Amino acid sequence: MTHYLMAVHGPTERGELGGYASREEMEEAFATTGAFNDRLKADGYWVFAGGLEPASTSTVVDGQGPTPVMTDGPYLETKESLGGFWVVDAPDLDVALRLAAEASKACRGKVEVRPFEGLA
Repeated sequence: MTHYLMAVHGPTERGELGGYASREEMEEAFATTGAFNDRLKADGYWVFAGGLEPASTSTVVDGQGPTPVMTDGPYLETKESLGGFWVVDAPDLDVALRLAAEASKACRGKVEVRPFEGLA
């Protein structure tokens, strides 16, 4: 089994509805994502998952010099950013991609799949 990161990307500026068109759409997405999470756990794929606060709440830390430099805001200035993620344990990439398609449908966002290094 290999660990895969399934990263959800969405608008950097999310507003009070988290980038969803309506409160109903947001609530439906939360419900279907919760059900998807339950299936991941029941089927043994679940490792960890979480939603992230908006990119504007981030701090970039550069500790390469003698004194760490900390800068408010995201590292990259983009229209889209990472909004949440899953870490799953899947037997192969095909299964991870199938799970990502289900995740994308559940949360109504694009999902990027990447294997972790050296955990095959």
